[in-house]
Amino acid sequence: MKKWLYVLWGIALIAVLAACTANSSSEEDRTEGEQADSGDTKTLMLNNGEEPTSFDPPMGFDSVSWNALNNLMEGMTRLGKDHQPEPAAAEEWEVSEDGKVYTFMIREDAKWSNGDDVTAGDFEFAWKRLLDPETASPAAFLGYFIEGGEAFNNGDGSKEDVMVEAVGDKELKVTLSSPTGYFLNIISNPAFFPINESVAEENAEWFAEADSFVGNGPFTLDEWKHDSEMTFKKNENYWDKDTVKLDEVHWAMVNDTNTEYQMYESGELDTTNIPSDMSEELMESDQLKVQDQAGTYFYRFNVNEEPFQNKKIRQALAMAVNQQDIVDYVTKNKEEPAHGFVSHGFEGPSGEDFREQNGNLVEFNAEEAEKLLAEGMKEEGYNELPPITLSYNTSESHKKVAETIQQMFKENLDVDVTLENAEWNVFLQNQKDLKHQLSRSSFIADYADPINFLESFVTDSSMNRTGWSNEEYDQLIEQAKNETDETKRWEHMYEAEKILFEDMPIFPIHFYNFVLLEKEGVSDVIRHPVGYLELKWADKK
Repeated sequence: MKKWLYVLWGIALIAVLAACTANSSSEEDRTEGEQADSGDTKTLMLNNGEEPTSFDPPMGFDSVSWNALNNLMEGMTRLGKDHQPEPAAAEEWEVSEDGKVYTFMIREDAKWSNGDDVTAGDFEFAWKRLLDPETASPAAFLGYFIEGGEAFNNGDGSKEDVMVEAVGDKELKVTLSSPTGYFLNIISNPAFFPINESVAEENAEWFAEADSFVGNGPFTLDEWKHDSEMTFKKNENYWDKDTVKLDEVHWAMVNDTNTEYQMYESGELDTTNIPSDMSEELMESDQLKVQDQAGTYFYRFNVNEEPFQNKKIRQALAMAVNQQDIVDYVTKNKEEPAHGFVSHGFEGPSGEDFREQNGNLVEFNAEEAEKLLAEGMKEEGYNELPPITLSYNTSESHKKVAETIQQMFKENLDVDVTLENAEWNVFLQNQKDLKHQLSRSSFIADYADPINFLESFVTDSSMNRTGWSNEEYDQLIEQAKNETDETKRWEHMYEAEKILFEDMPIFPIHFYNFVLLEKEGVSDVIRHPVGYLELKWADKK
């Protein structure tokens, strides 16, 4: 049983990584000479996969934005080497006896990259902007723990009702709607990064270009050639600059794993993912790194689109997918097949892992799938199923999984499925707009608690993207968020996940992990199982 993540009663330190997904974009290679370190300059060469969605903290709510942004900025807390939240912009904090009021003291030497002081006002401005309905942040739900946050975001309250207050230049007071033991972990998420208020007031698009970007993290954004490459440089105004060993970080944007691996082999990258057709060979490499990650690769049904308004038809297609075969013969990256939505690694008050306790909620069963399909078609009066289109964002690895599922539907149910793909931003917007019928997706945990997985599917959540709504499910999630008895809270979450798989608006494929090659001489690149890539401590010989 994995125990890299644990939940301790009454303690505000929990930790560990990601919501959301990525894969697509452009390729523009640089020569090895252009990539190489010059002189004694330490330059780490990474691949971001694609263009960041946004470096506006509440809007860049995906891994292709997070991984970079986490090194350009930081919040009150930062996940440390041990994946636990530790002081960052905040030097210290106090928690009230009832666990609802946090008072943060910001470091006197916390500076923006332009030399301005980081103030409590910058945090108040940023956190209220996260919750402002006009911002339309996909991460706004993370701020619902704050008193008045949900009401403001839903249009039922005002900005003044959000209980975030700068009580001094360097002191921020935050009142939560209920005690939340993992709050210090939540606010390490990039959605809670501060924004230099005066800079934002002068230029609403301050985050869009390198020459206007202002951060407070270990690195500065030196160059940004959109859809091509980025260069970070060590931030000399960072309060902990002496810890930062790298001089530069260069990011390519290549979404093809084979090309990425070729760049790694030629010295243009220091890390690479492993092409699936080379996995058996490279899994024996002495440069291989395999690490845990809290997240799930899955598919979403649009329950508003025929034939997926029918629960039995959804169940049938879910049970026709053999997850074990996909990880063994398609992805081949040592992933674990997923038979629920919450990944392994979350230990509850009983000491048992959430996934082990709640068991396998969906498993491959071709015979049962065929039976359910027939029953569902009869309920809908179908002699044959309406046409089905499976959508995925452009990526060779996603294509292989989609083609395999297409084949499984045909072999196990005699159901024909058409495949379509689109570049990431187009695909994502169509998914949010419920324009897909059946589409691939992924969830990388935003903070270290099972509720983060399950809250994605409450009615009207920006993360739902299925059209599915279940009143009992919504109530259980609400109860779990407000329950102070940990045993009862976990029981609510167990029950909610079972309802999710009884109705089956989604079906899982595998849990995520990190499997990559890393050059000898590269050290202390921290990949948090829950969160983000961390380069503050990274080094390169």
